[in-house]
Amino acid sequence: MSLLILKPGLAFAGMMCAATTLAQGLADPTRPPASLAAAAGSVAATGGPVLQSVMMSPTRKVAMISGQLVVLGGRYGTARLVRLTDSEAVLRDGTETIVLSLYPQVEKRPADKGARGGAGATTGKTKK
Repeated sequence: MSLLILKPGLAFAGMMCAATTLAQGLADPTRPPASLAAAAGSVAATGGPVLQSVMMSPTRKVAMISGQLVVLGGRYGTARLVRLTDSEAVLRDGTETIVLSLYPQVEKRPADKGARGGAGATTGKTKK
């Protein structure tokens, strides 16, 4: 009788081991693309501080710089956080000013005034 109970249990355990072995070959769908990881690594490889995130509320402004939370006016090492926007943090260390960008690989340019509304944009209204 105990053999009848033991066989299904062993079969189930074998299937679970096989399922976990197959799952190890799957890629993490939440991992950023390799091109972004390489760009972030090149910035961090310089050895300088890296702006990782910005948290802003009406009462508090905080930057995550190289794993350390720094409030506006607070210190990161010997530098002071003097300005914080939604995508930049400005540190001042004596006479030196360091501007950290949240997206260093993105270049901002003024928009072309002639392309207002985008190509093929429609308002839904037609003239008769």
